[in-house]
Order: sequence, then structure tokens, then C-alpha cells
Amino acid sequence: MVRVTRRSLVKSAAAGALALAVSSAAVLPSLAADKITVGALRFTSHAPSFVAFERGYFADEGLDVEFKFFQAAQPMAVAIASGDVDFAVTAISGGLISLADKGAIKVIGGALIEEEDIDGQMILVSKKAYDEGVKTPADLKGRSFGITQAGSSFHYMAHKIADKEGFERSEITLKPLQKVGAIIGALKSGQIDAWTIVPHIAKPLAGGDEIEAIGLVADYIPNYQVTTVFTSTENATEKPELTKRFLAAFSKGAADFNAALVDKSAGDEAAEEMVRLIHKYVYTDRPYEKAAPSIRNGAMRVNEGAALNLTSVKDQLDWFKSEGLVPEGVTIEKLVDASYVETY
Repeated sequence: MVRVTRRSLVKSAAAGALALAVSSAAVLPSLAADKITVGALRFTSHAPSFVAFERGYFADEGLDVEFKFFQAAQPMAVAIASGDVDFAVTAISGGLISLADKGAIKVIGGALIEEEDIDGQMILVSKKAYDEGVKTPADLKGRSFGITQAGSSFHYMAHKIADKEGFERSEITLKPLQKVGAIIGALKSGQIDAWTIVPHIAKPLAGGDEIEAIGLVADYIPNYQVTTVFTSTENATEKPELTKRFLAAFSKGAADFNAALVDKSAGDEAAEEMVRLIHKYVYTDRPYEKAAPSIRNGAMRVNEGAALNLTSVKDQLDWFKSEGLVPEGVTIEKLVDASYVETY
């Protein structure tokens, strides 16, 4: 006869519960990751997002990421506002600011920055213009300048060059060509005189026979916050944990990128590995051997921890207002949610 005591009954129940928990864990699916879409350009400057994806930093934060690629900044801002894209990294544009004024978008961090002693964006001119005497940025007075759209970062840079060189902004003729590829073609053929662009594009162009480099953007806009991280106002205000997780993963990607290709503190093997990773997304139409130098040339600083140069953002906002490109009533508070990262 088996004697059943209270103690043995409790032990049997506990063992049964444990067995049930173990068997249930085997058949129940793990908690699903949050699916998000990240907007990007196929530029080296967007590498932190690619690194965060490839090295599992997004996955570690419980994020299932899909990339959506664009040709310019303003369409990306529209995609954020419409909900087609959740997070993105690109330059501040008139479209982005106007959407922020309507309560649709918030800048939540900083990305690419112009930094002293690191090769940054270059001022380029066609060989035709160069042969005609456009040898320095001061010679851009009366010349044409390629931009994607009115209110783009290219528009801003052109005017900042004019301001510092002391001629009227209207004395640079802006040529909106919508896409970077179209600007490159127009510059090579001499249909436009000048343009500014990040070094991974600028250096190979300037190394050819059709385009010359005549200056650096950093000499005209010191500490320029070239690109920012932004999201919908809904994400920033109603999904703070999701937003923090995105920024955490992005920041890890930026740290790896800076160590490998900007500070070069991670060693040669890490640098090689980083270039190969980026090549999956940038210059994919070229063999690695031809793409690698351009990718290395594009290694500009991405702010640690997605810190934001608020002083630079304010200067950009003031310029947009001065040109009548955004409503006068737009404030920095409407544009930026400064609660997520360090600002300076």
C-alpha cells in the first residue's frame, strides 16, 4: 500500500507543473520581434544602420528590420509621415521641417557630422567650369550649382558658400535635378558648373578627367550636422521604448563604424571586415576591389550615441526660414525631440 502524504502530494504537483512548463516552452513560439522599416540611402554615411542589421544589434533589441532605399532626403521625410517608414537617417530638408511643423515628424538624434581633420564633403566643379576659371569657391559667383530639390541640404550648402565668400545667394543659379545620379551626369557633361557631396562619391569623381575639387564644405559650415536620425511624432511620443531600442542598436553600429574606418582603432582586419559589410549595400554594382577605396574614402564621423549638434540644426532652421522655404512659426521644439540623446 502506498501512503500519500501532504508533502508528497505537493512535491508531485510541483513536478507536474515544471514538466508542463518545459513541454509548453518547447511548443510555444518565442515573443515576436517588432517589425520596423528603416529608410536609407546607399551611402557610406548610412553604414551604422547596415552594421546594426548585419551584426544583429537590431535583433538584440527585439527589432525585425527591413530597409527601404531612397534617392533623396525629402521623399524619405514623406515616407516617415505616411507611416511607410518608421525610422530614417538623412539630411534636414524643407519637406522634413514642414512636416514637423504639422506634427508628423521629429528629429531624435544626430548622425553624420563634419569634423576637423577628417575628410568631409567636397566642393566639385566640372572640368569645363574649371578651365573657364572656376578654381576656388569664390569663383562660383554667377555659376550654376546642382541640387536635388529646393530646400535640400545641397541648397543650404550652396548658400552658405555664397554667404562666406561675400556675394548674393541669388548669384548662384540652382539647378534642381531630383537625383544624385542625374547631378553627377550633369556635372560630368558640363551642364552644371558645381556641386557638393560626401567624400566617398566626391573623391573618385575628382580623381577622373571630367571633374575637379576646389574646396571643402567644412571651411564654410564648421561642425555641420549633415544628417540626423528622425521618426514619426507618434513613435517619438507614444512608443518611447521602441525609439530607444532603435537608437541603441544604431549607436552600436555607429561605434563599430567609427572604430573601424574613422578612428582606425579597431585594426586592419576590422577595417577590411567593415568595408566588406558596407559593400553589401553601397556600390553593389561594382566588384569589391573597385568599390573598397570609395567606401573607405567616405568614412566621416557619425556622432557617438547619436548625439545631436543642436546649434547646427538651429542654424539650418534659421536658413530655411530666411529663404521662405518653411513657415516662419516653426520652432526648434516642433522639429526636435531632445529627450532621447545628448545635445550640444
